[in-house]
Amino acid sequence: MTLGVALIGTGFMGKCHALAWRNVAATFGGAQPRLEILADATPEQAGAFAQQFGFARATADWQAAVSDGAVDVVSITTPNGLHRPMAEAALRAGKHVWLEKPMALTLADAAAMSRIAAAHPGQVTLLGYNYLRSPAFQAARAMVQAGDIGVPLAFRGVYDEDYSADPALPWSWRMTHQGGGLGALGDLGCHLVSVMVALMGAVEEVTALTAIAVPERPAPDGPRTVENEDSALALIRFASGAQGSFATSRVARGRKCRLQWEVQGSLGTLHFDQENMNELWVHRAGEAGFTRHVAGPDQPDFAAFCPAPGHGIGFNEQKVIEARDLIRAIGGGPPCGPDFAAGLVIERIIHAMARSQGRPVRPEELQDEAA
Repeated sequence: MTLGVALIGTGFMGKCHALAWRNVAATFGGAQPRLEILADATPEQAGAFAQQFGFARATADWQAAVSDGAVDVVSITTPNGLHRPMAEAALRAGKHVWLEKPMALTLADAAAMSRIAAAHPGQVTLLGYNYLRSPAFQAARAMVQAGDIGVPLAFRGVYDEDYSADPALPWSWRMTHQGGGLGALGDLGCHLVSVMVALMGAVEEVTALTAIAVPERPAPDGPRTVENEDSALALIRFASGAQGSFATSRVARGRKCRLQWEVQGSLGTLHFDQENMNELWVHRAGEAGFTRHVAGPDQPDFAAFCPAPGHGIGFNEQKVIEARDLIRAIGGGPPCGPDFAAGLVIERIIHAMARSQGRPVRPEELQDEAA
């Protein structure tokens, strides 16, 4: 059986999803998903993008798309405020859901979505934390789990970009609690948390500070207030006893995709930077420094794209791997994640950081608020 796909949203991540659905069978084999219906804000936009992306039909009614009988799985790549109603409608319509991060505007929304997903156990949910699919990251996680660097003692993580660094950048919905939810934490920091948890395990406590670097932004009707954070810093205590540091910013001049992390272990250290995503740096006890490992077919999933080492893969290839994992899970294969339950854990951590403002907060303290 081939999967029928609905895609809602045609921005940056909408196109990534469309490319992934179109390329997954060519890359990994198996049946080609049917690109059934694309939904966007207007019939004109929907029609134009359906033709460009290769979808059979178009609609401006997202509710019609998620309830369509030919659709098995719904890709949701819309603004954050629409995530909960769209995901819940798709689940209630019996569909699998591939949802871009952040999971929801609020912790209460994320908790409600997780409960609905749990009530539909036959339907797969997947959140778009695509950096977990990088072949270099997959290799690093396997090394940590195998004990190659000993006991993980510390995590150092940064995710910086500069897309909001210019104070003349116009105000947008992304800068409001109602439209965007959290700021740098919800847009960038949640990616870093997904990596951190995958490498280090559960977070026990965070102590964080957030800041708004540009309090007002220009708008047609005059300056408007920026409500959510431009940057955040945090100290982490993991349940294992390991420690960590965390930083994220959307106003870091010169940084484009500095998703940079390091795991320091009792027998070695791993270092990675997404701006050089085809490199993993490894140090082992007894060595003078780090060894540069260039991505190649010896790393997970790389060979499906290219048989030659050092040629590199890119951002969109991570999304193709994500689509493959989703298809396998829908077909009864290994579970893929983060699902909505794991996504709620990530949301609790970033909301604990937003809440902290200098005092220690345990993410589980926020469970009652989310209930």
